[in-house]
Amino acid sequence: MDSIEVVNHAIKNRRSIYTNMFSGEPVDDGIIKQMLENGNWAPTHKHTEPWRFVVFKGKGLHKLANFQSELYKKVASEKGTFDQNKFEKLANKPLACSHIIAIGMKREEKESLPEIEEVCATACAVQNMQLTASAYGIGCYWSTGGVTFYEEAKPFFGLGSKDKLLGFLFIGMPKSDKWPKGKRKPIDEKVRWVKD
Repeated sequence: MDSIEVVNHAIKNRRSIYTNMFSGEPVDDGIIKQMLENGNWAPTHKHTEPWRFVVFKGKGLHKLANFQSELYKKVASEKGTFDQNKFEKLANKPLACSHIIAIGMKREEKESLPEIEEVCATACAVQNMQLTASAYGIGCYWSTGGVTFYEEAKPFFGLGSKDKLLGFLFIGMPKSDKWPKGKRKPIDEKVRWVKD
């Protein structure tokens, strides 16, 4: 395959592989480092490079699981919306992963950039990481569940009040070599050309 075909193949074959599809086998740290390195090459207006990542593995996964489940319990109990099943999911789901990468967006106050540009740059970094994982045959998916939008969660991930926690990249080895098939509606249904 030439380089153009490799890129086209990687993009068209990227899939979200969920924790119930993980084998429990650990992913090599070298692959995680390559994912992070490729994420670092995302486009970024004015070179602000707003992405910030925290990688959890081993005992770190237990620390994340405990933090997010207890924070959920505190916040939901205060609101009267606590759900025991959700609490248990937050406490157990991280433990099914090899690694979890928290996705942060660091806001540079000195810049006059609209916040959406920084969010988009961070999303591009995550897409680079997902494509890298797929190229290695590693399962991953981006989730904005759990404590993603809790202001109280930000300090745990090294983020300030102006920053954003944009979710988590759950990573694990797939149970089998069967990669899910993708489906998309034709691009022509989503594009309008203006020629004259």
